[in-house]
Amino acid sequence: MILRFQSKEGQFRLNVEPTTDISTILPDVLEKLPKDVIASTVSISPKPHGAEARTIESLQGVNFGRLGLTHGTQIFLDFTSDEPIANGHSLPANRLNGGDVAPEEAASSISIPSSASQGLLKNPWETVVQSDLDNRLDQKDGKIHRKLDTKLCRHGPKGMCDYCMPIEPYNKEYLAEHKIKHVSYHSYLRKLNQGKNKYESGSSYMPPLSEPYYRVNPNCPSGHAPFPKGICTKCQPSAITLQPQEYRMVDHVEFASAEIVNSFLNFWRKGGAQRIGFMYGRYEEYEAIPLGTKAVIEAIYEPPQINEVDGVTLGEWDNEDSIDELASMCGLQRVGVIFTDLIHPEDPSEGTAMCKRHIDSFLLSSLEIMFASRYQAKYPRPSKWSETGKFGSNFVTCVISGDEENQIGISAYQASNAAVEMARADIIEPSADPTVMLVQDENEENELGRVRYIPEVFYRRINEYGANVQENAKPSFPVDYLLITLTHGFPKTEAPRFVKSGFAVENRDALGELQEPRDLQKELKAGANRVSLDTAQGVLAVSDFHILCYIRSLGVLSKDEEALLCRTATTHDAALGSTLMHTPGWATLETILQM
Repeated sequence: MILRFQSKEGQFRLNVEPTTDISTILPDVLEKLPKDVIASTVSISPKPHGAEARTIESLQGVNFGRLGLTHGTQIFLDFTSDEPIANGHSLPANRLNGGDVAPEEAASSISIPSSASQGLLKNPWETVVQSDLDNRLDQKDGKIHRKLDTKLCRHGPKGMCDYCMPIEPYNKEYLAEHKIKHVSYHSYLRKLNQGKNKYESGSSYMPPLSEPYYRVNPNCPSGHAPFPKGICTKCQPSAITLQPQEYRMVDHVEFASAEIVNSFLNFWRKGGAQRIGFMYGRYEEYEAIPLGTKAVIEAIYEPPQINEVDGVTLGEWDNEDSIDELASMCGLQRVGVIFTDLIHPEDPSEGTAMCKRHIDSFLLSSLEIMFASRYQAKYPRPSKWSETGKFGSNFVTCVISGDEENQIGISAYQASNAAVEMARADIIEPSADPTVMLVQDENEENELGRVRYIPEVFYRRINEYGANVQENAKPSFPVDYLLITLTHGFPKTEAPRFVKSGFAVENRDALGELQEPRDLQKELKAGANRVSLDTAQGVLAVSDFHILCYIRSLGVLSKDEEALLCRTATTHDAALGSTLMHTPGWATLETILQM
């Protein structure tokens, strides 16, 4: 196999066998380097700048087969020379100049097992743990099977031709016929991988996905001082040309029951102010789209917030990690955010809610896109098909506002991967005009007092003459280039994990709705008789996500008892409820409620 070596002197290749002892290649390596190199200082590393480096001499007895190296792997070299460099100092042995290589690529080159005590890291895509859903979709054929065309097919029932043979999930004609604007993430992945990795030819594996990177590389291989003291063509980002994203990470948002949304809307109905909540659920395959993904919402948690008629301000959420952990015990995770933007029409006869978001105004404002981008950056999607071991995000954003018929409607969105990276790189900021995004001023410092580097940003549009022209995005550009629309809906047959009770929703003190022990006791009783958890009615009494959160806040159940409570609430299993009733923690809870 051929290995690629990179040093400050340039690149070269060596042909080695898996059984070759690493230390034996030292003479071949020295032939490619200057004559004044000290042999004992020549080291190899999976990264530039000497990270995880080991000298070749110290790797005696370790062969390339033990490293798990593949054909075409890149290795970074470092060494010390006898002669000083121009400034009068010797080049440190732990400093590598790896050429024009991004840090993500440099961190994913070679690996040595820790059991061999050699310490070089594995590639990110080799160690990442994907979700079970992604693993299942990876194993699917993905092709769309078509029926026999009675008009065009000229063969028998067992034959096949161009008119009836299976087609790829990213087939343009199929997408246009079914009005699918964005291909699914896994369909897009198949499209890229088909042209990048030819498994039948035995070529080495190359990750087909690469996330956008618009920041200055802090570890420039040229060796100059970090930005803003120094910058060069190798570490500065290239110009950005914005274009609509052709794929989406999540295709559909499904609410497990209408009551989940209805309960969330009650805050606006009662108080007239807007509300925000975080959605907890799971991801499943969405069969309406080839290789599609959907987010199934089982609960909405409403964090501390200040609610006004025209917006919401999030407060300090002290128990955020605790709620995430509780959701995990219920087999759920945080999958998105939802908020209202509702205004009653002046004339009640015109409908329930004024339509302010539409194709001629805006769908998601620039401020909301920034908000969505920050959360998507916080929840990346693990992927073994990406150079960095992650790609995009499954985090979704839902808005409840007036539709074109002036009725209350839900819309689902995601920010594009480019939007997420531009927000992370501090290139963009929201505008007072919700339809446009501003490009930051390079001459101003950011909120941390650091100098910004803003690359050139362009976008393409159809001008008044019908020509496709490129425009400079400074000082602003339309938010449509950063937005992706999703579909949403409800299942045909509702089977939610939780059953809404009469218990108050958290943090609704402004409406006078408080969560108190007597209210929980009321939910666990039927009339004058206590409801037993070993009956179906008793199990449903605790099958409320808001009740589970409140019980956890009391701190009376152990970890095992909380896990048992969550299984009881989500499975509605009376046998588990009976077991829970006989635990010490539940007995303590009953005592507290009776005080």
